[in-house]
Amino acid sequence: MARLGARLLLAWSIALLATCAAAVPVISDKAGARKPPSPPPAAHPAEPPSYGTRRDVRPFIDDMVAAGLNRRDVTRWLAAAKFQPKIIAAMQRPILEPPKWYEYSPQFLSDGRIAGGIAFWQAHESALARAEREYGVPAHVIVAIIGVETYYGRHTGSYRVIDALTTLAFDYPRRASYFRNELREFLLLARELGISPLEPKGSFAGAMGYPQFMPGSVRRYGVDFDGDGRIDLWTDGDDVIGSVAHYLARHDWLRGQPVLLPAVISTDGRSAVLQKLDGGISERRPLAAWTQDGVTAGAVPADLSPEPVGLLMLEERPGMSADDAGAASYWIACPNFYVITRYNKSRLYASAVWWLAEAILNVREVQRSVVIGPPAATHNGPN
Repeated sequence: MARLGARLLLAWSIALLATCAAAVPVISDKAGARKPPSPPPAAHPAEPPSYGTRRDVRPFIDDMVAAGLNRRDVTRWLAAAKFQPKIIAAMQRPILEPPKWYEYSPQFLSDGRIAGGIAFWQAHESALARAEREYGVPAHVIVAIIGVETYYGRHTGSYRVIDALTTLAFDYPRRASYFRNELREFLLLARELGISPLEPKGSFAGAMGYPQFMPGSVRRYGVDFDGDGRIDLWTDGDDVIGSVAHYLARHDWLRGQPVLLPAVISTDGRSAVLQKLDGGISERRPLAAWTQDGVTAGAVPADLSPEPVGLLMLEERPGMSADDAGAASYWIACPNFYVITRYNKSRLYASAVWWLAEAILNVREVQRSVVIGPPAATHNGPN
């Protein structure tokens, strides 16, 4: 009996092991072989608390109530705002080495962007002429800024402005103060325009419309240029044009003055002059001081403003210059160049605006001369 019991126990154990083995998937690299079951999906991080109920948002709501908005409305709008982790990731992305001019400029000086600028100018010729008369800002500069900013309205941003600004105001500590002020300006702007703050869309930083104005800039510099009773920078080309011109004029655009002048640096003074550049641009000094250092400006107008000027360096594509001393071009940056940097402080941005403006102007003039044609010859000979 003992032997029989032992045999039965052994048989039962073998059967149990076989059953367990059959239950364990076999891992194989052959096609069609069974594979281990996928792990359960990772749990999604919990949604952050509603901005409408967060303790750190309450002082902001109080501030908006003090500015005349209804507490229930403000709370409801902020409760509807959605945290945007992609925006925080974009703002925290490490800053890489800035591009060179020859890397940065092609996207803005493409044939398509030049043609788009000519078409925009043609569609809004009257408003551009009036803006130039009233504010002193050339039409081609206005067009170029709109072209660089949003490709003439094609790319105005897909984030709800309230989502972008609320995310940055309360979940991006490094610039929270700035974005809280812009969120405040946005809610006040929505009241002034009579629109829901839940509707407008813009960039991940909250910039809006064709010219990518931040809300505070819309309130300070936005212009109802067509006189219809409201400022519309999303669909009204006249308002966009007037607002861009007004912005530049308010930042001290000098009527009739140049933006860039070509510059040549003497061999003897080159090293000392280049040491004055910081990130490709210098501080401003009187033109006479640059001349004394061996910098010669070309095409200087007789009525050039006495305001100080800077030196700008633009990296040209290697091999494009016979003088391969850095393969760079040099320019005297006049006060109007620095006005463009008030729109965006990058030297590359301001340079792209100017060279796009020049390209649009030059191509437009060529096209107009072809369409108009030379004057017809007068036939004075015999019949």
